[in-house]
Amino acid sequence: MTIQSERTTPAIDLDAAKRAYELDRKHVFHSWSAQAKLNPMTITATDGCYVWDGEGNRLLDFSSQMVNTNIGHQHPKVVAAIAEQAAKLCTVAPAHVNDARSEAARLIAERTPGELNQVFFTNGGADANEHAVRMARLHTGRRKVLSRYRSYHGGTDTAVNLTGDPRRWPNDYGDAGVVHFFGPFLYRSRFHATTQEQECERALDHLEETIRMEGPSQIAAIILETIPGTAGIMIPPPGYLRGVREICDRYGIVFIADEVMAGFGRSGKWFAIEHGDDEQGPIVPDLLTFAKGVNSGYVPLGGVAISPHIAATFAETPYPGGLTYSGHPLATAAAVATINAMADEGMVENAARIGAEVIGPELERIAQRHPSVGEVRGAGVFWAVELVKDSETREPLAPYGASSDAMNKVIAECKSRGMLPFANFNRIHVCPPCTISDDEAREGLAILDAALEVADAAL
Repeated sequence: MTIQSERTTPAIDLDAAKRAYELDRKHVFHSWSAQAKLNPMTITATDGCYVWDGEGNRLLDFSSQMVNTNIGHQHPKVVAAIAEQAAKLCTVAPAHVNDARSEAARLIAERTPGELNQVFFTNGGADANEHAVRMARLHTGRRKVLSRYRSYHGGTDTAVNLTGDPRRWPNDYGDAGVVHFFGPFLYRSRFHATTQEQECERALDHLEETIRMEGPSQIAAIILETIPGTAGIMIPPPGYLRGVREICDRYGIVFIADEVMAGFGRSGKWFAIEHGDDEQGPIVPDLLTFAKGVNSGYVPLGGVAISPHIAATFAETPYPGGLTYSGHPLATAAAVATINAMADEGMVENAARIGAEVIGPELERIAQRHPSVGEVRGAGVFWAVELVKDSETREPLAPYGASSDAMNKVIAECKSRGMLPFANFNRIHVCPPCTISDDEAREGLAILDAALEVADAAL
C-alpha cells in the first residue's frame, strides 16, 4: 500500500515501513535502550522541517532529530553535492589531499574565532572530544581533565567519562582522569545565588577552588559545552566564558569548547561561544570541537579546530591518532554545501530572528499560562522548557536521570498532534531546524501549548 502525503511529496510505502519495523526489532540493537522495551518510531520520509512516520503521518520535527539537522531535511543543494562527489570520488585514504576536505577545512576555519586555522576531521562529536583531550594531554604533559556536571560529551570511553549526566554512571570506574565541577545554572543554583551576576561569580570561584584542590600542575584541560545541550540548554551568564578563559590562562590549562550541538547556527550565531564576546573582544578557546550541524548529519562528520600553539606541538613530533574516514570526501562535500547554503540563505540570521521574535516570546507566554512550566530559556533555535510538579519547590516533573508517566504523556500528546519533540528527563527542548519559518514555529509551539495541559493535569 502506498499513500500520498498532504504536501504531495513524498509517496509513503506503508508495507515497506512495516517490513522495516519488523526487521529492526529482529536485528537492530539500539543505543541507550533496554532492547525488549523499545517501540521505536519508523521514519519513512523527510522534507524540510517535517518527517513522516510508518503510518504515513506527518510530524513537524521540533527535535532536528539529534539536534543536528540544522538546515532541515533533504536540502537539495546538499543532496546534489553528495551525489556529485560520489560520482567523482567516493572515498580516499586520509593521507591524500582531496578538494572536498580542503575546502571544508577552509570554510570552517573562516568561521571559528581567533586563529583556529587547522582542522582535524573525525567521524562525529564523541571522537572529536576524544582527540581534543588527547591533544591537550600531549601538549601539556598532564592528565586530569575538568568537565561540568549537567553536560554531555559523547558515548565513547573518554567522552562518556567527561559527560556530567547519568549516562556516565554505568561507564565510570573513576580511573579516567576526569574531575567534575558545577557550572552556572541559576534556576537550580548550587551556589545559593539570586542573580546571574552572583551565579557567574560564585561558579567561577568554585571552578578555581576545584583547580586549586586538584592541583593546577596536574590539569591538562577544561572542556565545556559553550551552551550545554542535552543537559538543559543553560545559557552561560555574562562573563562566565571569559572567566573560564582567564582561569585557563592563569594556570596553563587548555580550554576546549565543545560546540558539537551548539555550533553552526543552532544558537543564532555560527558558534555559541560568540555569545560570550565582550568589549575585550572574542573569546578564543585553544581547541574547538564540532560535528552535527557542520553538515546537518547528512553524512557522519566531526572535527577539532586547533589553535597555532597546540598545532605547533605536533609540527615536528607526530600526532599519535587518526581515523580511516578522517575527512571523508562525501562527508566534507556535504559540509561544504551545508556551510555555503547556510551563508547564502541567511540561515544563521533566521535562527537568531526566529528565536528572538517568535520562539522566545511565545515560550514566555506559554510559561505564564501553564503552572507546570518552571522556566524557559534558550537562544536561536535552541530552547528548553523546564517542567515541574511545583513552581515553588521546583520539583521536576520527572526525576533527574529518568522519565515519568506525566512526561511520557506530554511527549505522546505532542506526537499525536503532529509534532516530534526532543525530551530529556523533565524537559521538552524546542530545537527545530535553522530554516524554520514563522508559521512553522508557531504551529509547533501551538501543539506544545496544547500538550502542556497534560502536564498541568499531573500537578
